[in-house]
Amino acid sequence: MEPIIGDAAAPDMAGETPGDIVKDSSQQSFAQDVIEASMNVPVIVDFWAPWCGPCKQLGPMLESAVKAARGTVRMVKINIDENQQLAGQLRIQSIPTVYAFFQGQPVDGFQGAQPESEVKAFVERLRQAGEAGKGPSPIEQAIEQAQAALEAGDAGAASALFSQVLQHDAENPEALAGLLSCYLAAGDLETAQEMFEGLTDELRQHPAFASVAAQLDIQAQAGDAGEIPQLMEKVATDHNDHQARFDLAMALHGSGQQQAAADELLEIMRRDRQWNDDGARKQLLTFFEAWGPTDPLTIENRRRLSSLLFS
Repeated sequence: MEPIIGDAAAPDMAGETPGDIVKDSSQQSFAQDVIEASMNVPVIVDFWAPWCGPCKQLGPMLESAVKAARGTVRMVKINIDENQQLAGQLRIQSIPTVYAFFQGQPVDGFQGAQPESEVKAFVERLRQAGEAGKGPSPIEQAIEQAQAALEAGDAGAASALFSQVLQHDAENPEALAGLLSCYLAAGDLETAQEMFEGLTDELRQHPAFASVAAQLDIQAQAGDAGEIPQLMEKVATDHNDHQARFDLAMALHGSGQQQAAADELLEIMRRDRQWNDDGARKQLLTFFEAWGPTDPLTIENRRRLSSLLFS
């Protein structure tokens, strides 16, 4: 597959090198580094001088915030001692002075030292303005294509696309969750489980992993549920053996019979809504999370659940 988001060795999401994101500039290159560059992303211009104490505090904070934006905002540094004519043209009367340009025009700015929280908020405003002014990024486009491939049943193509994204952004939640879903779709539960357990707690809490976590939980329970023929025999012998019926639901789901699994859980609720501390309803909700909110199975069985609860 041809890469669709640039060179795999690129170190950030926008395909820029660190030197492109934060760079020194001058009067000669100002038009290219600021005006032209700002047609694509917001560009912050930091006017400073080596003898300026507040500049030495503000500059590193700006650089850190800009680098954290990973290419969605750039920064240009102008030493006014070396570029006095440019400083005069832009009426720089004191330093540090910071201007922000987007689409060739100044859009924001401030003078003097600022607390770190204000610097981060300044960069975040510019990032949002830049995102609002353009279409989906190559990363976002790749993830959309990968998800479409996965939904179409092509886990191999989806896996390749998600892997491309992760080469550029190793902790992208949507790409990580997508790759895990590819392993699950391919039946490689062991790799999916190991990969999920290797994530940080913070990543596992991201909404992108809700469906994956539910799928892993269901698969683990299905593996311990028992054999379908024996469980069906137990249920046939005693229709009120709710544990056997619950195990049957998990085994059915594990074998790909999702609707049949939901039917068994709904039957438990019809017979005893409070069984096992409302366990059948809770498991059905886990099914919905694993299937996703727009899946026809989720929509239909939510309707059936509501009818049962309010009947």
